[in-house]
Amino acid sequence: MAYDTLTVSKLTGGCGAEVHGLDLASDLSNRQWDELRHVFFDHGVIFFRDQQLTPEQHIAFARRWGTIDVNKFFVPVPGYPEIAEVRKEKEQKTNIGGGWHTDHSYDAEPAMGSILLAREVPEEGGDTLFSNMYLAYDALSDGLKQTLGSLRAIHSSEHVFGAKSVRSNAERPKRNEHLAVGEVSHPVVITHPDSGKKALYVNSGFTLRFEGWTADESRPLLEMLYRHAVRPEFTCRFRWRAGSIAFWDNRCTWHYAANDYHGHDRLMHRITVAGSKLS
Repeated sequence: MAYDTLTVSKLTGGCGAEVHGLDLASDLSNRQWDELRHVFFDHGVIFFRDQQLTPEQHIAFARRWGTIDVNKFFVPVPGYPEIAEVRKEKEQKTNIGGGWHTDHSYDAEPAMGSILLAREVPEEGGDTLFSNMYLAYDALSDGLKQTLGSLRAIHSSEHVFGAKSVRSNAERPKRNEHLAVGEVSHPVVITHPDSGKKALYVNSGFTLRFEGWTADESRPLLEMLYRHAVRPEFTCRFRWRAGSIAFWDNRCTWHYAANDYHGHDRLMHRITVAGSKLS
């Protein structure tokens, strides 16, 4: 799609597009905002370079997209509860987001999008990979689409962020463990509320099982879907520089933070934009 006010280049045929020449700290015209929304919903994840945003400007940009969803489990930037720190220090071995997932699928009204701004990055390593759940759904057989269309899946945060987390991470400060309780149910195939396209909506980070199925019964099909969803032709890989921004749509993408920069600091600021109930 051609745009009148924006210059856009695709990263790969799978997903992702870089938007060039915009200063997100400045006031954008209504036409620019309208086209930016189209780019976002067309590509699932968009990228910007050389954005020198203050925390206030980061928050203002996020609010143009919707209400901010304050993360319950991440350490906030001092003085800015809307902004979560995604930090790995050079002596740490584990990172945040080091597995394929989509943010906040454990909420009854999952997040619309996440806006990640690079503050400090290593000279090499620390890329983020993204995968397109529209393409993942489209590539399924008609028979499997029919089966999945009748299913719902159970999502939870308790096993990741709760007091008895099976992924206990001693290097990450614990916050609000008592809030990581309960389970929510979402359709396995959703109709995106803005694009109208169908997307696969399960993820290995937070999906537990299919509703009405046991975990053992669910595992073979879920694991097949997880392998399928990250086929190379659905994905892109973004190399960070300080001042880069990735803004991804949690309803139709997965992401994965590569943990290949031991001995180096990395600091990102993330704002999550609230969403609505999925159908």
